[in-house]
Amino acid sequence: MRAPPDRRAAIGEVLLSVEGVSLSFGGVRAINGVSFDIRKGEIRAIIGPNGAGKTSMLNVINGFYHPQHGRITFKGKTRAKMRPYEAAEGGIARTFQNLALFRGMSALDNIMAGRSLKMNSNFFWQLFRYGPAMTEEVEHRKKVEEIIDFLKIQDIRRVPVGRLPYGLQKRVELGRALAMEPELLLLDEPMAGMNIEEKEDMSRFVLDVNEYFGTTVALIEHDMGVVMDLSDRVVVLDHGEKIADGTPDEVKGNQAVIDAYLGVAH
Repeated sequence: MRAPPDRRAAIGEVLLSVEGVSLSFGGVRAINGVSFDIRKGEIRAIIGPNGAGKTSMLNVINGFYHPQHGRITFKGKTRAKMRPYEAAEGGIARTFQNLALFRGMSALDNIMAGRSLKMNSNFFWQLFRYGPAMTEEVEHRKKVEEIIDFLKIQDIRRVPVGRLPYGLQKRVELGRALAMEPELLLLDEPMAGMNIEEKEDMSRFVLDVNEYFGTTVALIEHDMGVVMDLSDRVVVLDHGEKIADGTPDEVKGNQAVIDAYLGVAH
């Protein structure tokens, strides 16, 4: 499942840098002085035991949480705070640990929702679906159909997502994120709740998104087999602190990581 070794030659400069980020909720320290970077074109995994601060870190990156200390640099622009819509406009898309789909809408319409930031027609034209708005919608629909073909979900495009099995719902959510044409795609446990076959399918799609679209991917995942097969580099968090950072092989043999997963580090 691992990408070919020569794929690493496509990995470029730093796209996003996390520098000394700390985040607290009352007296609870979720993240404590964490620093790492994500390079353009790579698949970067963020792993750790439950409660390690992984999802909190993704929430900081896409602007949902604002850290008390530290800063994020994305595409050369440094900021301490950013709203989620600003992250989306800047090229960061996100899927969630718990599905965040419009369950009564079709798979196609859910993916189409990801094109909202790309639409430029004013409200009047969009309301009546006339003139420039109609032309624009045709172009956006074409892009959505390409994503549907890519994800191999042509047969369920008109089905309300609430009626779909879990694995296909996860695929639709990935499609909605891809519809934003992100430079950085954040995936929060994309394989959670899936069977072996569904995990293999999703793993292939993650690799293809990275290879064919050139999208940089940062993912949280508990399945260590998936992490070791997909990732170029892995950063490991435990109790809000970074305990390791390196290639999958380097991280796999790190004693601090082994202790954290065995529950003997604290």
